[in-house]
Amino acid sequence: MTLPRSVPPCSRRPHRSPAGDRPDQIAARHPGATLATLREPTADYGGGMPIRVAVVGAGSWGTTVAALASRNVPTVLWARRPELADEVAQTHRNSEYLAGFDLPEQLAATSLLDEAVSGADVLVMGVPSHGMRATLRELAQHVRPWVPVVSLAKGLEVGSHLRMTEVIEQELPGHPVGVLTGPNLAQEILAGHAAATVVAFSDDHIAHELQRVFAGELFRVYTNPDVIGCEVAGALKNVVAIASGMADGLGTGDNTRAAVITRGLAELSRLGLAMGGQLMTFAGLAGMGDLIATCISRHSRNRYVGEQLGKGRSIDEIVAEMKMVAEGIKTSKVVVEVAARYGVEMPIAQEIYRVVHEGCPATDAYRGLLKRGQQSELHGMS
Repeated sequence: MTLPRSVPPCSRRPHRSPAGDRPDQIAARHPGATLATLREPTADYGGGMPIRVAVVGAGSWGTTVAALASRNVPTVLWARRPELADEVAQTHRNSEYLAGFDLPEQLAATSLLDEAVSGADVLVMGVPSHGMRATLRELAQHVRPWVPVVSLAKGLEVGSHLRMTEVIEQELPGHPVGVLTGPNLAQEILAGHAAATVVAFSDDHIAHELQRVFAGELFRVYTNPDVIGCEVAGALKNVVAIASGMADGLGTGDNTRAAVITRGLAELSRLGLAMGGQLMTFAGLAGMGDLIATCISRHSRNRYVGEQLGKGRSIDEIVAEMKMVAEGIKTSKVVVEVAARYGVEMPIAQEIYRVVHEGCPATDAYRGLLKRGQQSELHGMS
C-alpha cells in the first residue's frame, strides 16, 4: 500500500520498536503465545514490504474482517480478554462469537493493545459505538501518524450525536478516516457465501488500496467517496431492523414487513440527505443492501430484539441474555434527537424509541404508524 503523497517519505519506512514489532517477534517475546506466527502474505503492494493491518475488537464482525484481511496481508486481531486472544491464536477459533467456524491459521491475535497497533499500517476499529472513544484514547499514543483508520461500528455516539468517523477524527487527529459497511453477516461470510461491501473514504487513493486489502474470491469490495451517507445508513438501518423484527414478533404478514423496510429506507434517506449524504448511497450496498439483510436475516441482532419486543418481552430481559451488542437500541434514542435537530420527520424511528425507551407496547407502536395522515411517497426527498 502506498501512502498519500502528503505523507513525509520518512514515515513510509517500516516501523520497528526497539524490541521488534512483527507478529513473529511478539510471539517470540511471549512464550505461550497470544500471537500466532504469520505465514507469508498473499499480497504485496508496490513491490515492497506488505502492509500490516491491526483489527481492534474481536466480536463477530471484527474477527471476520480480520480473517478476510489476513488472507491478503499480515493481520493481528486485538481482543480485550487474554483467553479469547489465546483461543484465536492457538486454536484458530472464536467460540464465543463465531462458534463452529475455523479462522485462518495466519491470523495473529493479542490482548496487548500497544503490540497490536504500534506496527500497523492500517487500523481497523471493530468495537461498538459506545466503546469507541474510550478505546481510541487507550491506543492513541501507540499509533503511528497518518495511518488510515477504518470504522466498522454502525452507530452514533450518545450525547454528542457524532458519527464514529467524527469521534475518530477527534481522538486521532490527522489520520485519514473512513468506513467499511454493507450487507455483511459475519457467519455467512465465514461459511463461504458470496458477499459485497463498501469501503468509503474521501481519499480515492486510500479507498482503492484498502479495496485490495479486504477483497477475496467471494467477497467483493466497492469504493464510495460518500463517507457521511455510508455511515448514516449503517447506523439508522439498525433502528429500522428493530421495527422489522417487531412485525415478525407480532405475526404480521410480508406486506407489512415490506412496507416497514421501504418506508424505513425513506426515513434514513431523508435524515442522511439532511446530514450531508448523497441520495444514491442509500440505494446502494451501504443503504438498501445493508437494510434488507439486517431486517430479514435470522442472524441479525437488531431484528431479533424487535421480534422479541413484538412477542411482549421487555427490553431489559432481551438485552440481559444477549452476548453481543444490538446497536439499534442506543441508536434509536440518538436518531430521534438528531432528526429533531435537523427538522426531519421519522415516524418509524419515533415509534421504536417509544417501545425501547418508554415501554410502549409494540402493538401500540404499529397502531400509531397506521394513524398517520396520507402524503406523497417522495415527501422530504427534494
